[in-house]
Amino acid sequence: MKNWKTFIVMIIDMFMVNMAYLFSINITNSGDFTLIAKIYTHDCIALSLIYLVCFYLFKMYESLWHLTGTDEFLLGVGGNILAGIISIGYTRILGNTIPLNVSVVGILLSIFFVLGYRILYRVYRRTLLYIPFKYSSDQRRVMIVGAGSAGTMLINEMMARRELKYNPIVLIDDDKSKLGKRISGVKIEGNRYDIPYIVGDQEIDLILIAIPSLDAKNKAEIIEICKNTNCKLQIIPGMYEILSGDATVSRIKDVDLEDLLGRDPIQLDNKGISDYIEGKTILVTGGGGSIGSELCRQISVYNPKRLIIFDIYENNVYDIQNELREEFPDMNLTVLIGSVRDKKRLHEIFTKYRVNVVFHAAAHKHVPLMEDSPKEAIKNNVFGTLNLALEASEANVERFVMISTDKAVNPTNIMGATKRLCEMIIQAMDKQSRTEFVAVRFGNVLGSNGSVIPLFKRQIANGGPVTVTHKKIIRYFMLIPEAAQLVLQAGAFARGGEVFVLDMGKPVKIYDLACDLIRLSGLEPNRDIKIVVTGLRPGEKLYEELLMSEEGLENTVHNKIYVGKPTFEDMNSLTIKLEQLQKLLELSDISEIKHQMQKIVPTYHYKNEDEVAAENADKE
Repeated sequence: MKNWKTFIVMIIDMFMVNMAYLFSINITNSGDFTLIAKIYTHDCIALSLIYLVCFYLFKMYESLWHLTGTDEFLLGVGGNILAGIISIGYTRILGNTIPLNVSVVGILLSIFFVLGYRILYRVYRRTLLYIPFKYSSDQRRVMIVGAGSAGTMLINEMMARRELKYNPIVLIDDDKSKLGKRISGVKIEGNRYDIPYIVGDQEIDLILIAIPSLDAKNKAEIIEICKNTNCKLQIIPGMYEILSGDATVSRIKDVDLEDLLGRDPIQLDNKGISDYIEGKTILVTGGGGSIGSELCRQISVYNPKRLIIFDIYENNVYDIQNELREEFPDMNLTVLIGSVRDKKRLHEIFTKYRVNVVFHAAAHKHVPLMEDSPKEAIKNNVFGTLNLALEASEANVERFVMISTDKAVNPTNIMGATKRLCEMIIQAMDKQSRTEFVAVRFGNVLGSNGSVIPLFKRQIANGGPVTVTHKKIIRYFMLIPEAAQLVLQAGAFARGGEVFVLDMGKPVKIYDLACDLIRLSGLEPNRDIKIVVTGLRPGEKLYEELLMSEEGLENTVHNKIYVGKPTFEDMNSLTIKLEQLQKLLELSDISEIKHQMQKIVPTYHYKNEDEVAAENADKE
């Protein structure tokens, strides 16, 4: 079909070129019209072929003319001029007597005719065909925020592809000089602060943010304005789409909570990170998980001698293995299956591969599940960390970085208590080892396994209800890449025994987060999608903390990384307590195990049923 269309366009082009030269003969009255026309007719086939070849060389048959811009028209002009010049030379060589003025006017008329019918076709597609489309009742009435290149590309495609059922109604831009102007017939009617009023006046259904270069703060502000309009909200992902000329409707995505956080890109000390990663053998435990896999991606950039991904779940590591081998084909990548609870397996790895740096991300992290299976949480988190730390120390590993959590601070659940105990093990190990042991503590990560965000999205997609455990519950959030980058950076600051604390920004109320997600879907909370408050689950806190009072807080050279003052415990006394805890794991009395955990971790306070009931009485 495409070849037939191109052939038809070529036929029309040749007709237009020949008409241009015949009109030129008539207009200029250059001598005997009949004689000159006869001479021209003799050479018209050759001249037609010259024009066809030049049009082809100038890519005039590769353009979609209903989407053309300045570049395509300049190529059209250039193709005509080159063909005309070659034609003049051709007729002169053959000794034909077509006057020069006939040829010059013929070139000008061929530009007018050849490009003219293309312009008419574009006008037809953009106006005559657009009129019935514009007022069709099944079209989505679209507001585009951003009257730049991306916005223009989107409007052009929406007008050209009626089957997409997008109707561009109005443009928004903060540039005052653009106000009142039109792009492809769509008027720029205001700035970001006018959005709520224009949405109502124009009965907008969908808002598209088309400013790929927008910084995080301004993006978050525009989204905050838009989310209260009850319109579906979507966005062009990034500057790459413009640079690649690919800012099309197919690239539009829904606005995520990541966009709402308003985080600017992390500034890293790449040299400091490279100094302890490049040319080294790196082991990442839990490398198939959300944080672990992102750490592997970030580490790969710094050219390690070998990257070892260690995980117990083969499906997770299979995916990241394939991704990294495709992205970094020359990297020495080793993927190993096993558990940090298996001392023998760990010993084999450290002996065989001579590991230089360990990132320990393997852990059970889901609070309610671990409340139901506290023994497994202790076996995996506490003794898995102990096993790994002992092997790392014995193998003279240079640096050991453990991923911790804000739930380790004044924990009220067994998962948080185990992670606090892991921090204690790391700090105690640092006092007696040549290995630099540090921990990095941060809160919830958007999009991670077990995160509340995927649950909310699934519940919204199913029509609700969205379930929230308490109306007052708040959490710290950060992005997966952001967390991984700061972990690497904190590792560069390690001198041994520190607990680094990442700046998580402002805490987010989970109920408000649920409302935001519903509004970003173009729906109204508790009208279109019901929100049900279910009550706090066992071990769940209303508020998370990032620092214990005795730790204090000190700045580092990085504005998003702080360090708590070490609170060391002697490894010998801690080992005795851990041995007692391990013996208790063989028993079935959960309360005795929790009691022992409380002895080891004094800040651990597990709530009884009365305390949970009292908090849930105020859940609304």
